Amino acid sequence: MSRRFDLPGLIPVFPLPGALLLPRARLPLHIFEPRYLAMLDDALKTETRVIGMIQPDSFSEREGGSGLHKIGCAGRVTQFSETEDGRYMVTLTGLSRFRVKQEVESFTPYRRCEVSWEGFERDQQGTEHDPGFNRSSFLGLLDRYFDDRGLSADWETLKDADDELLINSLSMLLEFDPEEKQALLEAPSLQTRRETLVTLIEYALRGGSGEDKMQ
Repeated sequence: MSRRFDLPGLIPVFPLPGALLLPRARLPLHIFEPRYLAMLDDALKTETRVIGMIQPDSFSEREGGSGLHKIGCAGRVTQFSETEDGRYMVTLTGLSRFRVKQEVESFTPYRRCEVSWEGFERDQQGTEHDPGFNRSSFLGLLDRYFDDRGLSADWETLKDADDELLINSLSMLLEFDPEEKQALLEAPSLQTRRETLVTLIEYALRGGSGEDKMQ
């Protein structure tokens, strides 16, 4: 983003399974629960307008923890509109991933966490590139996946999109399990995210068995 500001150490978090936000990507949200309407109202009053997207973690919950994954991604509210019945249509633009340090008890109806941005400095820089990306081979794999799922695509747009937009958009949009989405989120670089995405697509095509390897 062109506008620079310090990311806050305490942010509201929106636990939502399967919802993935990545730096510089846009995530549309339909907000209607009272606690999250309150969260949005409060976020809009701040300079940063930051909301942290994070996935629930059932293992942590069973072990008596917070029930949240340790890593999420914060986004800035860059677009919103209110419906006649009081719901919000919101767009979050990804800023940076964060690591949860601890959840903070408060009087707000939504959850808030103290977070660290350390280790995710690359997220706050410019567009990331993937020098080893074989686009034609990747699109061939994607074509097989879309055909298998009965999906259609604007192939000209996919061919022309830059590496980061293509990999991150597909990571967010394709239907994977929450734990698989978490693996895509936690990938340390665009290259490792692309490699993870390829593995997940290949696995989906195999249905857990057989071979359908990308060359």
